[in-house]
Amino acid sequence: MALSATLHHFLIELSNIDASVYESLELRVARHPSEDASRVVIRVLARAIEHEAQMEFGRGLAEAEDPALWSRTDTGEVKTWIDVGIPSADRLHRASKRADRVVVFTHKRHAVLQQAWSSRQIHRASSIDVVQLEPSLVDTLAESLDRNVSWYVTINEGQLSVAFGEESVDAQLVRGSLSEFLAGTP
Repeated sequence: MALSATLHHFLIELSNIDASVYESLELRVARHPSEDASRVVIRVLARAIEHEAQMEFGRGLAEAEDPALWSRTDTGEVKTWIDVGIPSADRLHRASKRADRVVVFTHKRHAVLQQAWSSRQIHRASSIDVVQLEPSLVDTLAESLDRNVSWYVTINEGQLSVAFGEESVDAQLVRGSLSEFLAGTP
């Protein structure tokens, strides 16, 4: 018998002061049976941080060709492609040829990223954005993950703050291009 996805319902009050974005988001996120809580947290944080009205979650782990999140133009072309974790160098190469903008959200350490992505030449590596999330922030949010979640997400001067219940976690968002990450300079 196949396991079914778990549905998480997120209510997010987003205040991205850096981008002048203030929104209330209601997201229903399907969690694949093989997906860990950290990956769900990163997908939802990526959705909030990169908020666009047309941003959608991909079809999940069962559809290997889909990104974690994406937005499309009115003609169906991929505008923004967002992956999480450590997508392969080949995957990033293909994504950068297909989408106008590619972003990777990860909580993995720098050396792990360099090892995974230095294996081959990646198309437009200097235009692929990498957002590195603090592992302790991701772990704290993953430990508290429930089926109904309310977060207050604030981004100010590159600092990410997520308040939930009586708790709050803060971390600096580390951003750079994939080229900078490979060179060790973000």
